[in-house]
Amino acid sequence: MAAVAANVAAAAEDQEPQHEAVPGLESQWLQIENKESGRDRPLRAGESWFLVEQHWYKQWEVYVQGGDKDSTAFPGCINNADLFEDQVNWRLKRGLVESEDYVLLPADAWHCLVNWYGLEHGQPPIERKVVELLGVQKIEVYPVELLLVRHSDMDTPYTAQFSHTDSVDLVLRTAREQFLVNPQEETRLWIKNAEGSFERLCNTRVTLLEAALQTGQLIIMETRNKDGTWPSAQQQAVSTASEEDEEFQGQPGICGLTNLGNTCFMNSALQCLSNVPQLTDYFLKNRYLEELNFCNPLGMKGEIAEAYADLVKQAWSGHHRSIVPHVFKTKVGHFASQFLGYQQHDSQELLSFLLDGLHEDLNRVKKKEYVELCDAAGRPDQEVAQEAWQNHKRRNDSVIVDTFHGLFKSTLVCPDCGNVSVTFDPFCYLSVPLPVSHKRVMEVFFVSMDPRRKPEQHRLVVPKKGKISDLCVALAKHTGVSPERMMVADVFSHRFYKIYQLEESLSSILDRDDIFIYEVSGRSAIGDNSREDVVLPIYLRERTPARDYNNSYYGLMLFGHPLLVSVPRDRLSWDALYHILLYRLSRYVTRPSSDDEDDGDEKDMEDKDSIPKPGRVAGGSSQDSGPEQAGPSCGVAGGSRAPVDNSPGPSHWPQRARRKHLFTLQTVNSNGTSDRSTFNEDTHAQPYIAIDWEPEMKKRYYDEVEAEGYVKHDCVGYVLKKAPVRLQECIELFTTVETLEKENPWYCPTCKQHQLATKKLDLWMLPETLIIHLKRFSYTKFSREKLDTLVEFPIRDLDFSEFVIKPQNESAPELYKYDLIAVSNHYGGLRDGHYTTFACNKDSGQWHYFDDNSVSPVTENQIESKAAYVLFYQRQDVARRQQPQPGLRDSPASPACGSPPNSEFMDVN
Repeated sequence: MAAVAANVAAAAEDQEPQHEAVPGLESQWLQIENKESGRDRPLRAGESWFLVEQHWYKQWEVYVQGGDKDSTAFPGCINNADLFEDQVNWRLKRGLVESEDYVLLPADAWHCLVNWYGLEHGQPPIERKVVELLGVQKIEVYPVELLLVRHSDMDTPYTAQFSHTDSVDLVLRTAREQFLVNPQEETRLWIKNAEGSFERLCNTRVTLLEAALQTGQLIIMETRNKDGTWPSAQQQAVSTASEEDEEFQGQPGICGLTNLGNTCFMNSALQCLSNVPQLTDYFLKNRYLEELNFCNPLGMKGEIAEAYADLVKQAWSGHHRSIVPHVFKTKVGHFASQFLGYQQHDSQELLSFLLDGLHEDLNRVKKKEYVELCDAAGRPDQEVAQEAWQNHKRRNDSVIVDTFHGLFKSTLVCPDCGNVSVTFDPFCYLSVPLPVSHKRVMEVFFVSMDPRRKPEQHRLVVPKKGKISDLCVALAKHTGVSPERMMVADVFSHRFYKIYQLEESLSSILDRDDIFIYEVSGRSAIGDNSREDVVLPIYLRERTPARDYNNSYYGLMLFGHPLLVSVPRDRLSWDALYHILLYRLSRYVTRPSSDDEDDGDEKDMEDKDSIPKPGRVAGGSSQDSGPEQAGPSCGVAGGSRAPVDNSPGPSHWPQRARRKHLFTLQTVNSNGTSDRSTFNEDTHAQPYIAIDWEPEMKKRYYDEVEAEGYVKHDCVGYVLKKAPVRLQECIELFTTVETLEKENPWYCPTCKQHQLATKKLDLWMLPETLIIHLKRFSYTKFSREKLDTLVEFPIRDLDFSEFVIKPQNESAPELYKYDLIAVSNHYGGLRDGHYTTFACNKDSGQWHYFDDNSVSPVTENQIESKAAYVLFYQRQDVARRQQPQPGLRDSPASPACGSPPNSEFMDVN
């Protein structure tokens, strides 16, 4: 303030009265009091007015109105001493009142008085601005006095005066000038609030009034460090750098990102975007500062753009081996709740959000106008496309649009009336489908009726949209067993989770399910009485030493693999079933010797205690005839991992007391958890049989190792190799005609109703940097899967000339050729996975592999893999416009650098 006052006072010394030019007293009065140019004229915003001490001005009025130039009433030099608190800082007294302490004169009247009478030596003129506050024009007698300090020196403030209508940018420029900040250094302002907290002054284009700045407030200016960080952020940021890293100097851009907990998806997207040369240069050269849009309702108040800029500046400072993107992660979670927390996400989804957020935060269009979308209506494509692009730029104009936006041609055809609708729509990236195989590989276990054969593991190729019957047909080719003699079951936790019917879809079987296919004597449905055999589901249980208080209860625990066993109808007795099961288990169950087994009474071996036929009431004779309901089980289990048996079991099957039997038999529910002793005639129950073992008998006669054994069929050794596809095939598939889904019909303006129209997308105009998203994740109503197909993509010279339908410039083929600059990789499956990045450094041309904190150089032949998920390509003419770095002529050629400049380029703007 003192420096400003001194300069003004020095200038005032030259303003001596020019007596030879002094008009007459009456003429003076008319000039000063004139309603058009004098003190009574209307105020105009932005102009300057001056304060004159009231007593001096009244003395001047007496003098000029007296009409005598030689009068003793001559006022002398203008003296405003009574308006100042002191004559050092020349600060205006508080509480001065107009017409009592001072009068206000416009600039013309003031300069006239100074020319006629002069200004007291050393006094500065008291100049004030006319401002418009709340719609009213007024003279700002008391401007805002701010205390400016540097972040590194908070104890020596500099006082500066500003109008309420001055911009915050003027405060920043004043601080930079006062503290002699180098023009290349980046600075920003903070304000200290009354409660002692600090707040960023982000938008420097607003006025002091809009920023609510008041006299006496402390304004802190900080300067960005050489490593890209801010001094204020270092106190809060989590740093992993050791003391030896403080002076680290490496290749700019070769910087890892710390994984904060499942944030590899974010790190991968950031590394890809950071290696887009045009965008990174835009931030490193601070061009974003002039384009920050703080008022865009679709934006994020410039915070996402600033957070990304901080990240880029740190990564490209060359002073970090790795950085912690905690602030950026917090900002993303604040504006996009789906990324809150530390769950796993998709790198392409984060990339989409980030590009949109950066665009809106940097949108040069401050007020978006309404634009009506127009159909082609038979007009030439060139005209419609140009109109669509211009309309897009009227609302969207940013570095993101300049770099990443292209134009589609969308053609819809009504299947009823043949009406054709053509529109041109902007895009930011291409999501291209992968050719999907209509085949599916399934692994199953085949259980033969021959007890000597171990279960066989088979790898079968079946139609992806096939049925259970297709699975049986495929297995029949390997085994020679007729599909009619097969039953398919999902085994889970030693029980049948589900037994499938032939007509059911294979999509209901997941890759992780354990599928067993059993050979039976003949397939029949539940209730089918035409077959001579019935198929019984068999569970294995072991008694456990868990007893109740009466020492009478033994717990039963399922073990081993369940069986589906064919039993002749005429042998449905407990004794016969015992021997049949003993035969089926003979591979891993040892028969007792004659000394161990007492065959019992010969009479008991007769087939009189037969298993009562299902459908008879409890207590019915074993010889009673009736409808046979014990057929093969098809779909007896429900659709969950804890199937509920809603149907009661057959009538009580009497259990004969036999000595030396290896196991006992019991009817159970479908879970094998409870015994069944009643049967309802009104239901058709599937009988489940449990083989209950005593621990000692199981240990003595049951070979667990042999029971769990299986062999692999030759087909398991054959790996069905998926043929790689070319990236061009994916793009072709993207541009093929498709029919809209029922959930997303098109309203035909001719038919006046929604139609399942055919749709075709074509590429009209491509951006400088083309992002290609490979749609590896497939979601349907019945299944979710990740396609691990190898997509072959070129590192250089990806030619789009055959796909762009806009009339092309034949003399500039590089306008349609692209070179790879980055790849986002995804390893793993749907539920878990890991993201990494391959990227080409824009300065050195060297490819690097970014895996969170770790960064390592790689060769080009390492880049192509099944993990490639999002590809970044740069147009060749843009790469050639990049200025090569000095001293890097011998370094490997980079798609983004090292090429001679070319004046020709595609104008996508």
